[in-house]
Amino acid sequence: MDTGYLLSVEPQELQFPFELRKQISCSLLLLNKSDNYVAFKVKTTNPKNYCVRPNAAVVSPRSTCVVIVTMQAQTVAPPDMQCKDKFLLLNVVASPGTTAKDVNANMFNEEAGHHVEERELKVVYVAPPRSLSPVREGSQEEAFLNCYQSIYKAPRASLDKTYKSSCRVAKCQFPGRVPLILNLAK
Repeated sequence: MDTGYLLSVEPQELQFPFELRKQISCSLLLLNKSDNYVAFKVKTTNPKNYCVRPNAAVVSPRSTCVVIVTMQAQTVAPPDMQCKDKFLLLNVVASPGTTAKDVNANMFNEEAGHHVEERELKVVYVAPPRSLSPVREGSQEEAFLNCYQSIYKAPRASLDKTYKSSCRVAKCQFPGRVPLILNLAK
């Protein structure tokens, strides 16, 4: 993970296993190691092609947030499987108790005296994985497991053990789905 920023981001680029006519999701894990509330906003150079949830929110002190980025189904493969799309992650220290509903454009305005951190994330197309997973393609559970697997470099069979010992993300981002995610990871 990177250091020196308000939020650490994993992975450092958005990797989509490109397949024609399939909606594909990947995840970003935002980690706030500080004692501050940190507001963030995600922008893209190609908003018609992507859905970002949440696209703006607040990460509480010493906690995490999963951002699901979904690429709309493509009908044409890009030349050489290269993608020029980029995302910009903006983040700023927020007042204690700030919630996602409080996040607004003025918070990210440097002219208003706010120190705004910017991080550019590239989109990379990768070969689709050959998975025997029972997780439904394009689902939030798939995005969560793919993110978790890439962060911990763990085979899916061991994700439930790793999850139980170190991850609190699913409880806040997938309320009511934690048992489902654990069962799917087995």
